[in-house]
Amino acid sequence: MKIIFIGKNYAEHNREMHSEAEKQPVFFLKADSCLHKGHNPFFIPDFSDEVHYEVEIVLRIGKLGRSIQGKFAPRYYDAISVGIDFTARDLQHECKIKGLPWEISKSFDQSAWVGKWIDPAQLKTHENLNFWLKKNDKTVQSGYTHDMIFSPDNIIAFVSQFMTLKTGDLIFTGTPQGVGPVNTNDFITAGIGNETLLHCEIK
Repeated sequence: MKIIFIGKNYAEHNREMHSEAEKQPVFFLKADSCLHKGHNPFFIPDFSDEVHYEVEIVLRIGKLGRSIQGKFAPRYYDAISVGIDFTARDLQHECKIKGLPWEISKSFDQSAWVGKWIDPAQLKTHENLNFWLKKNDKTVQSGYTHDMIFSPDNIIAFVSQFMTLKTGDLIFTGTPQGVGPVNTNDFITAGIGNETLLHCEIK
């Protein structure tokens, strides 16, 4: 199982991170041990003093595919949800300065959370989904899928040129502006439209 993350996919988030847009999707992987399971809280790791939340729309791949054409991409995911890409921002900053890979800041245990799955057929539109994240009942991130630089179909087409997508693989499609830190005793919820799909207690 692969957990694939798309970076730099929202213009406003690129600006808040002082990052330039790319001409093609940027992606990286997290290990399967990053995926949160069960109902346990998220424990801030001892090795970081600045862990940030990043809410994203997540696609679940439903069948094997490689070199998928964009027009056929919707056939290859069978569920949609929201997820949180927890990032050790202080470690990521150090890696950027030194030109090192980001795995220690991104691919640590329990750093990939996924909410309840929705059947795409139940959604009126995939192009204009509103998704959001609240911290302690205050909305801190809100985005729309139509603001993606690269659409889900484009992402699937691009990534599948380089690696085979397998049943059960997850694709996190990028985060909008508003990322920020989590602290002990924070409570995070995230969802699509009026439906809350994810709950996360910070310890």
